[in-house]
Amino acid sequence: MSEFKCTLASPIGLLRLEATHQGLTAVRFPHNVSVSAERTIHNPLVAEAKQQLSAYFDGKLDTFSVPLDWCGTAFQKSVWLALTKIRYGDTMTYADIARAIGRPRSARPVGGAAGKNPLPIIVPCHRVIGSDGTLTGFTGGLDIKMRLLQLEGHNFF
Repeated sequence: MSEFKCTLASPIGLLRLEATHQGLTAVRFPHNVSVSAERTIHNPLVAEAKQQLSAYFDGKLDTFSVPLDWCGTAFQKSVWLALTKIRYGDTMTYADIARAIGRPRSARPVGGAAGKNPLPIIVPCHRVIGSDGTLTGFTGGLDIKMRLLQLEGHNFF
């Protein structure tokens, strides 16, 4: 469970960052962020994530280095680790990721694991596209996925 939380106003809306003492645990998109009476508690990891995300949105950062504390199955973690290897400005397909983790027939399960990524943007699941080059599912919504890819230099119409 996340012990520390804060919000970040971003070009794609209000994001909530969550962390433990070990690392960042979640980045939540605008439609999943509640700004109710929930108490915001800061720590250095959350502050670092906030600074890195702000730099990313300003076009001044393309690789994140904030420590991560993700919780998932071994398969999910293998997919999420593979996602961190997709360079800024590049895209890969679900089949590419499946091959990269040594499970070439697992494109659909890779999509399922990407959809459960608790750290979008930092673990860049927005850089995964369909095998036909189209934008496919994204927890933040396809409009946000498109905006993130455009920020990184892609032009989707």
